[in-house]
Amino acid sequence: MSGIYARRIAVLAASAALAATTGLLTAPTAQAAMPTPVSASTARTYLGELTVSTEGSSTGYSRDKFPHWITQSGTCNTREVVLKRDGTGVVQDSSCAATSGSWYSQYDGATWTAASDLDIDHMVPLAEAWRSGASGWTTAQRQSFANDLTRPQLIAVTDNVNQSKSDQDPGEWLPSRTAYRCTYARAWVHVKHYYDLSVDSTEKSALQSVLNGC
Repeated sequence: MSGIYARRIAVLAASAALAATTGLLTAPTAQAAMPTPVSASTARTYLGELTVSTEGSSTGYSRDKFPHWITQSGTCNTREVVLKRDGTGVVQDSSCAATSGSWYSQYDGATWTAASDLDIDHMVPLAEAWRSGASGWTTAQRQSFANDLTRPQLIAVTDNVNQSKSDQDPGEWLPSRTAYRCTYARAWVHVKHYYDLSVDSTEKSALQSVLNGC
């Protein structure tokens, strides 16, 4: 693991600890969107810096090795924070569960008014991350990745669309809403670059194709 990545994880862990001690004061401001990914030009640069290698094995993978959803503040876990952030007019009960609101799914253009119709997608799926380098991380590092609210890694989308994506990379799956594909590719590269994850050749070609059209 690179020294840069180790330092990033240390900072992320420290930030998480601070958030836990300061509670609601550090809750993300509602912005009805995931964090803005790097620009297309920066994403193209980042993509060129990623290690290209054959995708690793899924042997040993389990979602349990990426603990989620963790408590972010008070009674609110990561899923509930993202639902509040990505929705409009979201009302939460005392347990932080969303009882009403409206959510626009960027992947397919659908609008929902029940939180149960939404999944929180990991932009870079957990199993994909495992095969791209996360198998060598500690559980604490995988937890930080699975609950990252700072990078464009988590987004509320239509549940069955998220399920159809599963653990596929952009060489295998892209959002049906073509207007969002540029943002999707920028976010994917942003996350993989930050966490020093590799890409396979088909994945890289698909990302290049999307980014060249941004």
